[in-house]
Amino acid sequence: MSALFQNYARRPVHIVEGKGTIVYDNEGKRYLDFTSGIAVCTLGHAHPAIVQALQQQSEKLWHISNLFESPEQEKLAAALVKDLPLAYAFFCNSGAEANEAAIKLARKHTGKHHIIVFEQSFHGRTFGAMSATGQDKVRNGFGPLVEQFTTLPFNDVAALEAAIDDTVAAIMLEPIQGEGGINVVTPEFAEAIQKICDKHDILLIVDEVQTGIGRTGTRFAFEQTALKPDIVSMAKGLGGGFPIGGILGSAKLFDTFTAGTHGTTFGGNPLAVAVAQTIIEHVFDDVFLQQVQAKSAYLQEQLQQAFTDEKFAVQGKGLMLGLYCGGEDVADYVTQLEQAGLLVVQAGPKVIRLLPPLIVSEAEIDEAVAILDKIINEL
Repeated sequence: MSALFQNYARRPVHIVEGKGTIVYDNEGKRYLDFTSGIAVCTLGHAHPAIVQALQQQSEKLWHISNLFESPEQEKLAAALVKDLPLAYAFFCNSGAEANEAAIKLARKHTGKHHIIVFEQSFHGRTFGAMSATGQDKVRNGFGPLVEQFTTLPFNDVAALEAAIDDTVAAIMLEPIQGEGGINVVTPEFAEAIQKICDKHDILLIVDEVQTGIGRTGTRFAFEQTALKPDIVSMAKGLGGGFPIGGILGSAKLFDTFTAGTHGTTFGGNPLAVAVAQTIIEHVFDDVFLQQVQAKSAYLQEQLQQAFTDEKFAVQGKGLMLGLYCGGEDVADYVTQLEQAGLLVVQAGPKVIRLLPPLIVSEAEIDEAVAILDKIINEL
């Protein structure tokens, strides 16, 4: 009998070891990991540089709290905002915490409380982040939510324009909805959002928890759009498996988060910062990002060749791709793929989400597509 709450629908596989894109279970079975811990293991499992950074830091200092200066946090913040329309960073422990910080910062800065969010979005499971999430399955059963979130259809310019008034503090969105089905913001919708924010002095919050840190082939996904965010939330890939999250904010927000307005005991601790610094030194390299784009193009090409029936569609950008399976529930596919040695995750009920480590090889892509082809086309 388990002593754990059963709030996870756990798969009956016990992963015990991993290297790069390959993991093994406790019975020695090999799997290609195209989940990356849900877009977390940026450089794969047990990357030597991350292991070394963590080992070296663990021998010096684990935790001192944010009562004291942290040159390491300063260095990481400067690297994250370099050449972006953002100026400052705050570090926490997770994506939900990052989005809570973003919501608090927007409300405090504007003095307003109304935030526009979108259907099928996912921003986290704490009360503020859950209230911002446009999926009833996440929110049901928890009583009154945080007030003054308006949920609109994604990529619907007319609906957005009709909802704007002088009470709106911020618009909050994912540039690619991950949990919601790998739904990409359209160029027209991104342009409309930015024009509205500029015209009405509304803050723009871009949730890059899943899309950030090279996942879509650029440092952040918003760089491929017309969006110019005031606040960017991040987590997942930033730590490569070590818990860290954060927000980046524009210069005009500096005086809003003053001493005592927000905080966290563990956020930006030395271990997490050492890992994150190592991650971005690898990922925020132009050649590395070009390789991610090339791998994305190759993976999309292979998928399109394997799934020629018009009911299939490949969605997403970079190495955050979804295979839409014609409106079918894909849960059985996910189970069969796992049994065949390929780990994937759903994006809603009808899309298979493919999130390989950014260091995945073409040979591993070929192997993964061959398994997808065999299982899905046969079924």
